[in-house]
Amino acid sequence: MSSAPEPGAQLDAASPLPPDIAAADEPVKVPLAIEDWATVVIMGLLACITFANVLVRYFTDTSFAWTEEFSVFLMILLAMVGGCAAVARDRHIRIEYFSEAGSLTRRRRLAQFGAAMVALLFFLIAALSVRVVWDDWRFEETSPGIGVPQWWYSIWLPIVCTGIGLRAVGLFIRRGRRSANGEGSDA
Repeated sequence: MSSAPEPGAQLDAASPLPPDIAAADEPVKVPLAIEDWATVVIMGLLACITFANVLVRYFTDTSFAWTEEFSVFLMILLAMVGGCAAVARDRHIRIEYFSEAGSLTRRRRLAQFGAAMVALLFFLIAALSVRVVWDDWRFEETSPGIGVPQWWYSIWLPIVCTGIGLRAVGLFIRRGRRSANGEGSDA
Protein backbone atom coordinates (compact mmCIF):
# COMPACT_ATOMS: atom_id res chain seq x y z
CA MET A 1 0.00 0.00 0.00
CA SER A 2 1.42 3.40 -0.91
CA SER A 3 1.31 6.49 1.21
CA ALA A 4 -0.24 9.75 0.11
CA PRO A 5 2.15 12.20 -1.54
CA GLU A 6 3.49 15.06 0.53
CA PRO A 7 1.73 18.41 0.12
CA GLY A 8 3.35 21.16 -1.93
CA ALA A 9 4.82 21.53 -5.40
CA GLN A 10 5.69 18.28 -7.16
CA LEU A 11 7.87 17.10 -10.03
CA ASP A 12 5.32 14.43 -10.89
CA ALA A 13 2.36 12.75 -9.22
CA ALA A 14 4.52 10.69 -6.85
CA SER A 15 7.57 12.73 -5.89
CA PRO A 16 7.63 16.09 -4.09
CA LEU A 17 9.71 18.93 -5.49
CA PRO A 18 13.07 19.24 -3.70
CA PRO A 19 13.25 22.37 -1.52
CA ASP A 20 16.20 23.81 -3.47
CA ILE A 21 14.18 24.04 -6.72
CA ALA A 22 11.79 26.98 -6.89
CA ALA A 23 8.19 25.90 -7.48
CA ALA A 24 7.19 29.08 -9.30
CA ASP A 25 8.86 31.17 -11.96
CA GLU A 26 10.51 34.38 -10.86
CA PRO A 27 8.64 37.53 -11.90
CA VAL A 28 9.43 38.89 -15.36
CA LYS A 29 8.14 41.91 -17.28
CA VAL A 30 7.12 39.99 -20.41
CA PRO A 31 4.87 37.07 -19.39
CA LEU A 32 6.29 33.58 -19.71
CA ALA A 33 2.85 32.50 -20.87
CA ILE A 34 3.87 33.61 -24.38
CA GLU A 35 6.30 30.70 -24.72
CA ASP A 36 3.96 28.36 -22.85
CA TRP A 37 1.04 29.05 -25.18
CA ALA A 38 3.24 28.96 -28.28
CA THR A 39 4.40 25.52 -27.16
CA VAL A 40 0.81 24.36 -26.68
CA VAL A 41 -0.27 25.67 -30.09
CA ILE A 42 2.72 24.16 -31.90
CA MET A 43 2.27 20.79 -30.18
CA GLY A 44 -1.44 20.87 -31.01
CA LEU A 45 -0.71 21.60 -34.67
CA LEU A 46 1.86 18.79 -34.77
CA ALA A 47 -0.61 16.36 -33.25
CA CYS A 48 -3.42 17.35 -35.62
CA ILE A 49 -1.21 17.21 -38.72
CA THR A 50 0.24 13.84 -37.76
CA PHE A 51 -3.16 12.39 -36.85
CA ALA A 52 -4.70 13.60 -40.12
CA ASN A 53 -1.82 12.08 -42.06
CA VAL A 54 -2.22 8.75 -40.25
CA LEU A 55 -5.95 8.66 -41.04
CA VAL A 56 -5.39 9.53 -44.69
CA ARG A 57 -2.67 6.87 -44.99
CA TYR A 58 -4.88 4.26 -43.35
CA PHE A 59 -7.88 4.88 -45.55
CA THR A 60 -6.22 5.73 -48.87
CA ASP A 61 -2.69 4.22 -48.76
CA THR A 62 -1.30 7.65 -49.65
CA SER A 63 -0.33 10.59 -47.49
CA PHE A 64 -0.49 14.34 -47.53
CA ALA A 65 2.71 15.59 -49.14
CA TRP A 66 2.85 18.73 -47.07
CA THR A 67 2.70 17.08 -43.63
CA GLU A 68 6.35 16.10 -43.40
CA GLU A 69 7.59 19.52 -44.42
CA PHE A 70 5.30 21.33 -41.98
CA SER A 71 6.06 18.83 -39.22
CA VAL A 72 9.81 19.35 -39.55
CA PHE A 73 9.32 23.11 -39.52
CA LEU A 74 7.06 22.94 -36.46
CA MET A 75 9.51 20.71 -34.57
CA ILE A 76 12.34 23.15 -35.22
CA LEU A 77 10.13 26.04 -34.15
CA LEU A 78 9.11 24.09 -31.04
CA ALA A 79 12.77 23.57 -30.10
CA MET A 80 13.46 27.29 -30.53
CA VAL A 81 10.43 28.32 -28.46
CA GLY A 82 11.42 25.79 -25.80
CA GLY A 83 14.90 27.27 -25.77
CA CYS A 84 13.40 30.70 -25.28
CA ALA A 85 11.41 29.45 -22.30
CA ALA A 86 14.49 27.73 -20.85
CA VAL A 87 16.53 30.93 -21.06
CA ALA A 88 13.73 33.02 -19.55
CA ARG A 89 13.40 30.59 -16.63
CA ASP A 90 17.18 30.23 -16.24
CA ARG A 91 16.91 26.50 -16.91
CA HIS A 92 19.31 26.35 -19.84
CA ILE A 93 22.22 23.91 -19.95
CA ARG A 94 25.25 24.68 -17.82
CA ILE A 95 28.05 22.81 -16.10
CA GLU A 96 26.95 22.89 -12.49
CA TYR A 97 30.40 21.98 -11.22
CA PHE A 98 31.50 25.48 -12.25
CA SER A 99 28.25 27.43 -11.96
CA GLU A 100 27.40 26.21 -8.44
CA ALA A 101 30.91 26.34 -6.96
CA GLY A 102 32.54 29.27 -5.24
CA SER A 103 31.23 32.35 -3.53
CA LEU A 104 27.81 33.85 -4.04
CA THR A 105 29.34 36.78 -5.95
CA ARG A 106 31.22 34.41 -8.26
CA ARG A 107 28.06 32.40 -8.97
CA ARG A 108 26.10 35.55 -9.76
CA ARG A 109 28.82 36.85 -12.06
CA LEU A 110 28.93 33.49 -13.85
CA ALA A 111 25.13 33.61 -14.22
CA GLN A 112 25.41 37.09 -15.72
CA PHE A 113 28.27 36.03 -17.99
CA GLY A 114 26.27 33.04 -19.20
CA ALA A 115 23.22 35.21 -19.91
CA ALA A 116 25.38 37.73 -21.78
CA MET A 117 26.94 35.00 -23.94
CA VAL A 118 23.54 33.50 -24.74
CA ALA A 119 22.27 36.95 -25.73
CA LEU A 120 25.33 37.60 -27.88
CA LEU A 121 25.05 34.24 -29.64
CA PHE A 122 21.35 34.53 -30.44
CA PHE A 123 21.52 38.17 -31.52
CA LEU A 124 24.37 37.16 -33.84
CA ILE A 125 22.32 34.25 -35.25
CA ALA A 126 19.33 36.60 -35.68
CA ALA A 127 21.44 39.18 -37.54
CA LEU A 128 23.01 36.59 -39.82
CA SER A 129 19.72 34.84 -40.52
CA VAL A 130 18.14 38.07 -41.74
CA ARG A 131 20.42 37.70 -44.77
CA VAL A 132 19.13 34.16 -45.31
CA VAL A 133 15.54 35.42 -45.24
CA TRP A 134 16.43 38.24 -47.62
CA ASP A 135 18.07 35.81 -50.06
CA ASP A 136 15.05 33.49 -49.87
CA TRP A 137 12.81 36.44 -50.71
CA ARG A 138 15.04 38.00 -53.37
CA PHE A 139 15.77 34.78 -55.26
CA GLU A 140 12.21 33.47 -54.81
CA GLU A 141 13.40 30.21 -53.28
CA THR A 142 10.73 27.58 -52.83
CA SER A 143 10.60 24.68 -50.41
CA PRO A 144 11.69 21.34 -51.83
CA GLY A 145 8.60 19.41 -50.71
CA ILE A 146 5.57 21.43 -51.70
CA GLY A 147 6.98 24.51 -53.37
CA VAL A 148 5.83 27.25 -51.00
CA PRO A 149 8.11 30.27 -50.61
CA GLN A 150 11.06 29.29 -48.43
CA TRP A 151 10.95 32.57 -46.51
CA TRP A 152 7.69 31.40 -44.91
CA TYR A 153 9.88 29.06 -42.90
CA SER A 154 13.11 31.05 -42.60
CA ILE A 155 11.45 34.26 -41.35
CA TRP A 156 10.91 32.63 -37.97
CA LEU A 157 14.61 32.09 -37.27
CA PRO A 158 15.53 35.78 -36.75
CA ILE A 159 12.27 36.41 -34.90
CA VAL A 160 12.68 33.60 -32.37
CA CYS A 161 16.45 34.16 -32.03
CA THR A 162 15.76 37.80 -31.21
CA GLY A 163 13.22 36.62 -28.62
CA ILE A 164 15.79 34.31 -27.04
CA GLY A 165 18.35 37.12 -27.04
CA LEU A 166 15.89 39.48 -25.36
CA ARG A 167 15.01 36.84 -22.75
CA ALA A 168 18.75 36.43 -22.07
CA VAL A 169 19.12 40.21 -21.66
CA GLY A 170 16.21 40.13 -19.21
CA LEU A 171 17.91 37.32 -17.29
CA PHE A 172 21.16 39.30 -17.24
CA ILE A 173 19.33 42.33 -15.82
CA ARG A 174 17.50 40.23 -13.20
CA ARG A 175 20.76 38.63 -12.08
CA GLY A 176 22.34 42.09 -11.89
CA ARG A 177 19.51 43.39 -9.74
CA ARG A 178 19.79 40.42 -7.42
CA SER A 179 23.50 41.10 -7.10
CA ALA A 180 23.02 44.82 -6.46
CA ASN A 181 20.23 44.26 -3.91
CA GLY A 182 22.03 41.34 -2.26
CA GLU A 183 18.82 39.32 -2.34
CA GLY A 184 18.44 35.57 -2.06
CA SER A 185 20.97 32.85 -2.47
CA ASP A 186 21.85 30.66 -5.39
CA ALA A 187 22.29 27.51 -3.31
